[in-house]
This record gives sequence, structure tokens and C-alpha cells, in this order.
Amino acid sequence: QVQLVESGGGLVQAGGSLRLSCAASGLTFRIYAMGWFRQAPGKEREFVAAINWSGGITNYADTVKGRFTISRDNAKNTVYLQMNSLEPEDTAVYYCAADRRGTTATMARNLYDNWGLGTQVTVSS
Repeated sequence: QVQLVESGGGLVQAGGSLRLSCAASGLTFRIYAMGWFRQAPGKEREFVAAINWSGGITNYADTVKGRFTISRDNAKNTVYLQMNSLEPEDTAVYYCAADRRGTTATMARNLYDNWGLGTQVTVSS
């Protein structure tokens, strides 16, 4: 049974930083691509960042490029999202997702096979 468990969310002031983690189990993590998505109240779930199986390919939404960094540790079955220069507009529930295709870092939500339950990030102004 695949499980993705996000952690690291919380309340932070604008301009601050948070580091999200997503621990994976029940899958061969090292062959999966991983992604981060977010969903704000009343909005659709949107792509944030993705990374391929090796970490050699990353992809970012324009809204977070230069502020967020996705990375992974295949030895720990964990993917990270370092978020700097946070803005109130970054407030959302953040979800990690796993894509068994592995070789790409897609932003297409429908191509991800497994999802975590999310972690809340709130940025105050």
C-alpha cells in the first residue's frame, strides 16, 4: 500500500521560509518522479514543482520559480520542498504526489498515481 506523508507545514510571516517533506512508503521510490501541488480555498489544485527519479530534471510553476526548490533523497525515500520568500498568496494545502513514469517532471496533475493527504501552509502579511 502506497503512502505519502507530508510534514513541515505551518504558519509563517511573509518573507519567511518553510521546508516541506514527503516521506514515501510502499513503492520503489527511486524510480518514481515526484511532484508538489497546492490548493487554496475555493481554487483548483495547482502544480508547484516536480522532480524526476534521479533529481536531474526539475520543473517549477512560474509563480514559485526562484523562490522554491524541490529536491529528493532516494536513500531516505523522501522529497523536499524548500520555500523561501513566502508570500500570502502561497497560503494553501500542499500535497505531494508520485508518478510511476519516473523519467519526467510533469506538471500534469492527472499523470500522478498516488497522493498524500496534504499539509497546511499559511503565510501572514
